[in-house]
Amino acid sequence: MKALSLDADAHLRPPYGSGVEVLRGHQFAELNRVLMEAREHNPFYQEKLAGVKLPLQRWEDLAQVPFTTKAELVDDQQRFPPFGRNHYLPEHEYVQYHQTSGTKGKPLKVLDTPESWAWWRDCWVEVLQTAGVTREDRVFLAFSFGPFIGFWAAYAAAEAIGALVIPGGGQTSLERLRLILEMRATVLLCTPSYALHLAEVAAENGLDLKSSAVRVLIHAGEPGASIPSVRDQIDTLWNARCYDHSGMTEMGAYAYACQLRRGLHVNERQFFAEIIDPVSGDAVPPGQTGELVLTNFGRRGYPLIRYRTGDIVVAADQPCPCGRPFRFLPGGVVGRSDDMVVIRGVNIFPQSIEAIVREFSDVREFRIVYYTEEQMPQIKVQVEADTQTVGILGRRLREGIGLRIDVEPVEPGSLPRFEMKARRVLDLRPQTQVAASGPLAPQDGTD
Repeated sequence: MKALSLDADAHLRPPYGSGVEVLRGHQFAELNRVLMEAREHNPFYQEKLAGVKLPLQRWEDLAQVPFTTKAELVDDQQRFPPFGRNHYLPEHEYVQYHQTSGTKGKPLKVLDTPESWAWWRDCWVEVLQTAGVTREDRVFLAFSFGPFIGFWAAYAAAEAIGALVIPGGGQTSLERLRLILEMRATVLLCTPSYALHLAEVAAENGLDLKSSAVRVLIHAGEPGASIPSVRDQIDTLWNARCYDHSGMTEMGAYAYACQLRRGLHVNERQFFAEIIDPVSGDAVPPGQTGELVLTNFGRRGYPLIRYRTGDIVVAADQPCPCGRPFRFLPGGVVGRSDDMVVIRGVNIFPQSIEAIVREFSDVREFRIVYYTEEQMPQIKVQVEADTQTVGILGRRLREGIGLRIDVEPVEPGSLPRFEMKARRVLDLRPQTQVAASGPLAPQDGTD
């Protein structure tokens, strides 16, 4: 292979200075390894990589490699059931089965070998250790252990660290709270929405969470833990510190928050990250918003190369002050390409609305409703809150979103609560209008 030109195509790497060059060399070598193995052995990628000159000689050559989408993977599994051609190893080499949650579209089946499952676990070990979890902790997983990946790998990671692992499957919220208190759990893993719901249930039943032993909460499944107003609410209600994490069944646990909690760090030892314009596919310049594209290095039995995650992030032009050389995503995942809706010319992500709603601690739950009035798309927010808050919230939404959004009070307890991924959007628009005003890019939902 020719000598690597690290100065070529500089937009593919964050401008963090010379300290990142060793990492970039590692990534380039890993990219070539994954590409060469896939073209030699993997029928799914043999088709996609036909005509691509390998190995890559410089970063610019990566542009020859096509993106991978979830729609392609789902289609491949339908044409080559049950697991598709990307699972190219003999079936007896796989030991773990998981599938995406299927909140949008057909679930995607994913298998892991012992080696790739150990890689998953080690990615989660880094998440836990960065949040300060040690063998002295008692880790409670408020999660029903079904085929959705959820916190399965986190369970294995906590066990590997040497912490006491307490599974919380098959229990009501109240039963989980009582077990958390009884076992003096110090670390809680759940979605941000469920952490808020548990606090609500605790208040209804006279349980004092602030005096519990929980000192750290680690969240996944939703971007809420990187939204300052959501994070502050969880911190206050639990008298603890909550940390964000991002991953997906088909990709792996790819990012986590450091102690500063200003966003997410992509684990670039295990993943290669790009940020592109979701329409053109071109790289976006630093400081702008785009779609995250990832390549995993440790999923030998299920590689994904230049995978369009659908996660919308900001391309940071400066590293996190913590000093990590990894690509930094300020604010974490700010939305999803398939969640963005255009209402009266304004691009709206549900996370932007949640960030404002969560500024009001007396809002117990909320829901975003898209509907049609006089053939025009409209939006309103339903909230469980008092009349005074409703008025103030309406003004804050107009200031923050740049659009008048009606706020509708509803009866306390009337909106649904969620254990896993929250589904706070109710879309009542005709399908023709949905196609015209959202989503941003034709991506199937990713989990």
